[in-house]
Amino acid sequence: MRAGDIMTTIVIFIQSDASILDAARLLLSERISALPVVDAEERLLGIVSEGDLIRRTEIGSEKRPTFWASIFADDKELAADYLKAHGRKVSDVMTHRVIVAQEDTTLAEVAVKMEKFNIKRIPIVRSGKIVGIVSRANLLQALIATPRTIGISTGDDTELRREILRTLDGEPWSSTVIRNVIVRNGHVELWGRAESAVQSEACRVAVEAIAGVESVENHLVVTSRNTHVW
Repeated sequence: MRAGDIMTTIVIFIQSDASILDAARLLLSERISALPVVDAEERLLGIVSEGDLIRRTEIGSEKRPTFWASIFADDKELAADYLKAHGRKVSDVMTHRVIVAQEDTTLAEVAVKMEKFNIKRIPIVRSGKIVGIVSRANLLQALIATPRTIGISTGDDTELRREILRTLDGEPWSSTVIRNVIVRNGHVELWGRAESAVQSEACRVAVEAIAGVESVENHLVVTSRNTHVW
C-alpha cells in the first residue's frame, strides 16, 4: 500500500498571512494539533502547531534567557525565540522545514519518516500543493484492514476509492465529516469522525450504493465538535 491509498483527503490548512489568533482558533475549533500553511496558490510553505503558539508574550509564557544564556547563546536562536513570542502572523512562527511525501510513497517509507523525525503526520503533496495527510492513525487503520484483505491493492481499488471520495464530497451533509477510506479488493473501510449517528450511517449507505463496492465496514466515530480527536 502507498500513501495515496490511505491518506485523508480533507485537509484543513491556513494561509501564511493569517494571524496567530486565527491559527489558534482554527486549531481549537477543528480539534487538531497542527495546520499546514499555504500561500495564495495553496502551495505548501510550512506547518504551524500548538507548540509554535505556546511561548507567547500575551500570556507571559515566552522564553526568558538567563544571564549566562544571553551571553553565550547564539543570536540566531535568541532571535527565533523572540519571533515565536512576538510574531503576529502565521508566517512568523511556523516551522518552515516540512517533511512531506508523495501519493506513491510506500507506507514503509512514511513510517520511517515519522520515526526518524518524530512527527505524527505527513502532508502528501502533488506539484508542491497539498492533496492529503497521512497520520499515525491512518497507518493503524491500514494495519487493521490488512489481515482481512490479504493481497495487493489493484488499480480498480484506487479508482473505486476516488469514486467513493467524490461521492461523499458531493453530498452537502458530508462536509463536516472528517473521513478516510481504505479499499482492498472492493471491501471498504470508513474511518474518521462524524458529528451524529445519522451522518455516519448516511456515509455508509452512500458508499454501499457505489458500483464495485463489495462490503462496507463503518468505523466512523461519533463525536461532538468540542472533542479533541488528534
